[in-house]
Amino acid sequence: MDAVQPPEFIKLLANDLRWGLLKALTTSDHQVNELVTHLQQPMNLVSYHLKKMRDDMLVTTRRSEADGRDVYYSLDLNRLRQMYLEAGIALHPAMGITLPMIDVSQLQYQRVLFVCTHNSARSQMAEGLMRHLSQGYVDVLSAGSQPTTVHPDAIRTMENIGIDIRHQLSRPLSAVEGQSFNYVITVCDKAREICPTFPGSEMPLHWSFPDPVAIQDNEERAVVFEQTARRLKSRIEFFLSTLPTTSGESES
Repeated sequence: MDAVQPPEFIKLLANDLRWGLLKALTTSDHQVNELVTHLQQPMNLVSYHLKKMRDDMLVTTRRSEADGRDVYYSLDLNRLRQMYLEAGIALHPAMGITLPMIDVSQLQYQRVLFVCTHNSARSQMAEGLMRHLSQGYVDVLSAGSQPTTVHPDAIRTMENIGIDIRHQLSRPLSAVEGQSFNYVITVCDKAREICPTFPGSEMPLHWSFPDPVAIQDNEERAVVFEQTARRLKSRIEFFLSTLPTTSGESES
């Protein structure tokens, strides 16, 4: 049999540092200095491998809304999955079969809190999506450091994908302080800087999303709201697959 070259994606994964970066970015967005600390590797080496993954469009960057000098690195989970399945198909067609969705009724009881600044758009959409995708088996709330009201575009965007968030309310962080959560997920760079620690929670997670409300043009804002909903849906689907089940094992 003639030798064949493995897909470039497999070569990309076959590096300890890149594998570590991917593992870190599957659950949370990070700044480069956080990745350096986490992996205990030199800054120039981490930056080099992040650039390699950016060139392959696996990783994207976005300047922090809290401090424009900081940059958050985000992993494109859907592209990672697509490339992984394509690499499997290159080995054998059966390797590309998509695994079935998880049975959310088997999830252990979990409490999740989404946090952003105004608790009007990103965190409200995340709350609605988590409740919908988990079929209510995950107890989810959202809150904000400077809460206002649920934005009409957030309601409209979610309504377009069959999720009603009209009943959801904006609440201040003070309303949930002292409560116990398994996971606290910030979806706003500014909120990440001031989010308090909650009892019982795992390491805080951060999903860096730009604020769609800040866009002035109505049509452009509607597009960004839709993009935010899609990205949140993807993040939450992957997140749910990692939660422990009643059998004591995670679904991942």
